[in-house]
Amino acid sequence: MRRLFTSILMRRLYLQIYATIVASLVLVVILSGILWEVVGRDRHNRNILDTVSRFVALTLPAANASIADQRRTIEGLGEELDIALSLFDKNGQLIAAFGEADLPPERHAGKTGWFRTRGGPVLSLMLPDGRQLIADAHDGAPLGTLLNLLLTLVLVAVSVGIGVYPISRRLAKRLETLSRGVERIGSGDLHARVDVQGQDEVAQLALKFNAAADKIEKLVTAHRLLLANASHELRTPLARIKLGLEMEQTDQTAKRRSALQRDIAELDALIDEILVMSRLDGDTSMGQSEPVDLLALIAEECSRFDNCSYSGRAPEIVGDPRLLHRMLGNLLENGFKHGEPPVTISLSVAGNTVKIDVNDCGNGIAEQDRENVFQPFFRASDKQNVDGYGLGLPLVRKIAEAHGGTAFVVTGQEGASMLRVSLPLVSGAN
Repeated sequence: MRRLFTSILMRRLYLQIYATIVASLVLVVILSGILWEVVGRDRHNRNILDTVSRFVALTLPAANASIADQRRTIEGLGEELDIALSLFDKNGQLIAAFGEADLPPERHAGKTGWFRTRGGPVLSLMLPDGRQLIADAHDGAPLGTLLNLLLTLVLVAVSVGIGVYPISRRLAKRLETLSRGVERIGSGDLHARVDVQGQDEVAQLALKFNAAADKIEKLVTAHRLLLANASHELRTPLARIKLGLEMEQTDQTAKRRSALQRDIAELDALIDEILVMSRLDGDTSMGQSEPVDLLALIAEECSRFDNCSYSGRAPEIVGDPRLLHRMLGNLLENGFKHGEPPVTISLSVAGNTVKIDVNDCGNGIAEQDRENVFQPFFRASDKQNVDGYGLGLPLVRKIAEAHGGTAFVVTGQEGASMLRVSLPLVSGAN
């Protein structure tokens, strides 16, 4: 039913585009004809009719010629031209006639031009000597004129339609493609994308649709992965707490209570990181923005660890101090958990970017895992028994991206891998 409605809507849109263009051009033709009739044609005809009046005056006998001569001439011209003619003197008296010519209304008496009568248009010529010649050749003319007008409009519409059809059809087809893409996204196909054709507004709409679809797919995939892994990871500390509570009934030692407290703290930290990840997935903007001294934050975080050193300087950046604290803490914890001390963190500036490099003395990160370590809950094959849940580095990248930067793994001077966070001096967060 939805596809049928979409098809009808697109077909109507296509017909609307087609009909609008054709109707607009037909209207232009009609208005141009009216303008010519009102302005251009009248001026053009006046010059022609003045010339015709002088030519007719030379053709007809003089005004003082006998009425018989004038009648013979009028009858001869009327028969030769197959039109009705009436000749009047300067006082309006009929001199000669051939056939029955309709007379123009009295208000047009003594004027040169085309005038409408009940039977159709007639031509009135005022001769230089004061006589007036009425020519009536409208037998069947109204119908013929109407048919000619209709035929002209039909030809214009057909010609324009042939030219406009490919354009309007192509535009409607692209909109149909975009509509099908939206429908596929709505039905749950997160991989649906549309082809971008051309450089016009429809192409820009397709680009924005694809960008929105990419973001939707990433968000939904990230949340699915987060939910699946979180449900798995939460079982471990919960199981330990459950076991500890069972043992608590028979074992009242302080050691057991301390282990339970550690498990609860571990569970609390995991939930906190999941909440921060979810918030940054849904909204990449920072909560609180203010000038931040990165060197002071690094010094504060390093003070929590033994064998941790720092170096370098950098101007203040604009950011969220709480998130930046967490980012630096996760970087150092990752170095001590998955590497070997000492851990060094250096601060430098390159152009408009602040670089934070973290080195340790461990085995580094394998080439094939350098991007995977930023995926939630990822564990390298040789790090399965290390404490943690695989949310530290993904959260580092999320926080960096929230500040307009990013995080990645690079190769250091001695060939070992190291973590690098780049942040703009002026935050590029949305």
